[in-house]
Amino acid sequence: MDSSLALHRAPVQAPVTRAPAGAERIADDKAMLRAAAELTRDLIKPKPAIYWTDFLGSAALGYGALAVAVSVEGLGWTVLAGVVSMLALYRALLFIHEVSHMKHSALPGFRLGWNLLAGIPMLTPSFMYEGVHNLHHNKTRYGTADDPEYLPLALMKPWTLPVFLLVSVLAPVALLFRFAVLSPLSWLSPTLRRVLIERFSSLSINPSFRRRIPEGEARVMFDRLDAGASVWAVAIVALVATGFISWRGFLIAMAIGSAVAVFNQVRTLVAHLWENDGEQMSVTAQYLDSVNVPPPGLLPALWAPVGLRYHALHHLLPSLPYHSLGEAHRRLSAAVEEDSPYHRASYPALSGLALRLGRSTMRVGR
Repeated sequence: MDSSLALHRAPVQAPVTRAPAGAERIADDKAMLRAAAELTRDLIKPKPAIYWTDFLGSAALGYGALAVAVSVEGLGWTVLAGVVSMLALYRALLFIHEVSHMKHSALPGFRLGWNLLAGIPMLTPSFMYEGVHNLHHNKTRYGTADDPEYLPLALMKPWTLPVFLLVSVLAPVALLFRFAVLSPLSWLSPTLRRVLIERFSSLSINPSFRRRIPEGEARVMFDRLDAGASVWAVAIVALVATGFISWRGFLIAMAIGSAVAVFNQVRTLVAHLWENDGEQMSVTAQYLDSVNVPPPGLLPALWAPVGLRYHALHHLLPSLPYHSLGEAHRRLSAAVEEDSPYHRASYPALSGLALRLGRSTMRVGR
């Protein structure tokens, strides 16, 4: 995903400077785009067994480790179980990205299963990404003021980055308040309902973004999922208030939720180079503003799971299922010329990307 898995608003945008000349106007590389389409046609079909096994296994491990963290004695074991829970639930939650792209007829029941086992329990139902994330992949919106998942972070002041990370710590509190308080109240006030949908029902980082009010079947799905998450949030508050859930267990769960949000926020910071100044970009330029962190590195499998280590490739082929991205990358890497732009979107590690972004903001801050 390009945006944080948390209900947060990005910090107020600092004055933006123009991107350097090298970051401007990149023409499409037709050979790369043609190769991407032709070499991956047989990889487009999702494999239900992989989706269900991966998601259900991640959810089971995450909730099981959460139960251990809440019940075990000793700080060390609690922390260890909490880390396992965070990584597993993070992976399970990131299937929201697949849900937003898939044809649901190809994986019947997966969206419902994901919402019941991850989206609603973690107060991030699929409507918070569906109808929003697709705008980020719109060829004329990417990197512009109309992109809900883009800010020119590399061209903003240095203080933007720590604020961007720190605000995600409060994600579980914000989500609980949104669904336990604002959502029930919004059913009594059409005005509040509209504001809630437009401003607090999407996983976006662009503070100026306002989502459209869903209509038809999308509105029915939105309302049902919103009601389900609201009932769950109210139940959590009631169970904690009555002592059925201990404060210790509640705080541990909230801490794990915060860790998931921060972890994803760090991944978001290195998912793109964030160097566009708001102008429309070619598909190749959008690709080069995005990031692949392919093997042999092992850690990206933890901090960018469910195919997100191939984020740039995903922007070339957004409908390709996550389990096909590794093979697609191998084919394209071998097929295109050495000087192809395709190779220039691959980076070895998170640390170098973070340093690049930090150095860029420091130049702006001078």
